Amino acid sequence: MDLLKKSGIFAILIGLQLVCAEEIARYDNYRVYQVTAKTKQQLDTLNEIQMNSDAYIFLESGHKLGDKFTVIVPPHKLADFAEALTIEKICGRIINSNLQQSIDDERNRMQSKRLKGVFDWTEYHDLKEIHAWLDKLAAEYKEVEVIEGGKSYEGRSIKGVKVSYKSGNPGIFMEGGIHAREWISPATVTYILNELLTNQDASVRKIAENYDWYIFPSVNPDGYVYSHTRNRYWRKTRTPYPGGCFGADPNRNWDFYWAVAGASRRCYAESFAGPKPFSEMETKTLSKYISSLNGKIQAYIAFHSYSQLLLFPYGHTSERTPNHDDLDQIANATVTSLAKRYGTEYRYGNIYDAIYPASGSSSEWAYGVENVRLSYTYELRPMGGYNGFVLPPEQIIPTGEETLDSLVTMLEESEKRNYFKI
Repeated sequence: MDLLKKSGIFAILIGLQLVCAEEIARYDNYRVYQVTAKTKQQLDTLNEIQMNSDAYIFLESGHKLGDKFTVIVPPHKLADFAEALTIEKICGRIINSNLQQSIDDERNRMQSKRLKGVFDWTEYHDLKEIHAWLDKLAAEYKEVEVIEGGKSYEGRSIKGVKVSYKSGNPGIFMEGGIHAREWISPATVTYILNELLTNQDASVRKIAENYDWYIFPSVNPDGYVYSHTRNRYWRKTRTPYPGGCFGADPNRNWDFYWAVAGASRRCYAESFAGPKPFSEMETKTLSKYISSLNGKIQAYIAFHSYSQLLLFPYGHTSERTPNHDDLDQIANATVTSLAKRYGTEYRYGNIYDAIYPASGSSSEWAYGVENVRLSYTYELRPMGGYNGFVLPPEQIIPTGEETLDSLVTMLEESEKRNYFKI
């Protein structure tokens, strides 16, 4: 084979690699169904579809009768899914007939806003913008220190900040973005961080200055970047596994009752727990950082979306924690406070009963291993629907405002029960 032919083949191969590298997942003509299980057989059918098929994306899942399932169905599976609903007599409705349109609308807004070069909460920001903003805060405020909670598989920093106004404060750990597609989570975490530095309300100043805050807007940076550049509905990490499978669910990978409930051993599943506890670089390194704080952290707060829930341990079992009553009462006061500003209604309860069984989560690990007695997970707006992860940016600030209101109440109620001294 002469040099010309060799170079031509090489060019073709390089071209193919570039095409593959630049491929973006699209959801043209993907439909979104909302269905309800009214019998045990219907519930079992929907759960079986979720656990055993890689074609569907379940945005909402249920584990009891009457729960709603919201499912993204690709075009080549529309007939199969409709037939399954008919055979099992499952009631359902189409709530979006072309999911790509919602994604395109969101991307167009973001590109228009990005041209202005402003970091605010009228639009979502990518990882580079968030990290640059954290650096900017550290340069502007003496109370802010940039910290690194670990590394990702692709070598990105799990970057955060520590906010401390005085020594001797109890510590609060805030985690966002562990599931990549849940963009309202990093947005809400950065909003709260900004308010802790700038808001002059007395109640906000009290919590800002009397706690040390360890705040990480995006603890799954590879996944977050991928959701911005390649696949808007990506949830997991980006660790490669055999068979062309990528990523594990970083909120099922922590070493506390790992893979006991609500987690899959199948690599392609969105709830894939990984091949072993802390198999993911993100969870392994972040857990080491948290452990290095040596009991400093007295409250762990994780932010997810969506469903408007406030959750606390346990998730691996319906068994109650020793301080279940306290966690329940604090949650009640917290969601009551959250609803006052805009009327946003949250439900609350232990993870296992309030949403579904789920083991190996960060918040449960913090509770069970690090002995953080106050451990909560917010499932932010909206309540439900096809656009749950593509929440309009007009809702970022209202979500941040009501969540901050509730956070003030959560800490006030915890103080009353002597969980930490101020």
